[in-house]
Amino acid sequence: MTPTQGAMNDAEIHAAGAKLRELIAEPPEIFLVLGSGLGGVADAVEDAVEIPFRNIAGLPDATVKGHAGSFVSGRLEGRPVLVQSGRYHVYEGHSYEVVVAPLRIAHTVGAGTFIVTNAAGGIRDGLTPGDIVVISDHLNLHFASPLRGPVRRGEVRFPDMTEAYDASLRAHAVHVAGDLGTPIDEGVYASLGGPAYETPAEIRMLRTLGADLVGMSTVPSVTVARTRGMRVLGFSLVTNIAAGLGEGVLDHADVMEEGRRGGRVLGDLIRGVVARWDEVGAASPPARPAS
Repeated sequence: MTPTQGAMNDAEIHAAGAKLRELIAEPPEIFLVLGSGLGGVADAVEDAVEIPFRNIAGLPDATVKGHAGSFVSGRLEGRPVLVQSGRYHVYEGHSYEVVVAPLRIAHTVGAGTFIVTNAAGGIRDGLTPGDIVVISDHLNLHFASPLRGPVRRGEVRFPDMTEAYDASLRAHAVHVAGDLGTPIDEGVYASLGGPAYETPAEIRMLRTLGADLVGMSTVPSVTVARTRGMRVLGFSLVTNIAAGLGEGVLDHADVMEEGRRGGRVLGDLIRGVVARWDEVGAASPPARPAS
């Protein structure tokens, strides 16, 4: 399947979910998506079963360097999880429906919480490479939505996005980070389509709009997670200072290297968050099925 081939309809999503259920040992409580250079968490999954995307009909291979392109099923700190190691991006030529298909599939096999990570450029003064920021809100600057078109099974037409990122999960992450001695902050993540890095003028615009961080992912899947009633916890790992705010030019190889350096710390934090999952209480009720 080439990146430009279309979407997965409801029947294909549910068929993919049925296939995935055959390959995993137990339904996941948590679905984790790992961004550029942040694949170390997948290595910590116990009794891991790796399922390449190409083994699930309708899912293309990942093509971006640093994105593994597979699901990993197993237990992380005693909790059943499904990890998406690598993600799809619109800038690769994928439709939004393909970008969010793994999230939809994960929800059909039982995941009620979505933990997402990304590599991001730091816009707010004081953010430097290696910093970890828990996402408090986002700006969707794709000017498009994966919810366009017919309402999907299990989704709603007008999901409320007042609290796209669950406040209790954010507080839990900050508390765990404090106990681990890991510096952490909160901030607003702006998502653009890419693949070019932003111009200095665009960064000045984003700062005016209230963005603390900028990247090219996350928001489409968060939107679908919320319309399905999933709780969301998001982390950005600052891998570079945004264009025009630092010295030199931006290079994807540098972003990946910073991701590798900071990935261990972020991975330890995610494991700590999951290990103390009982502290955050019961999950939100699922979204009402579409009428």
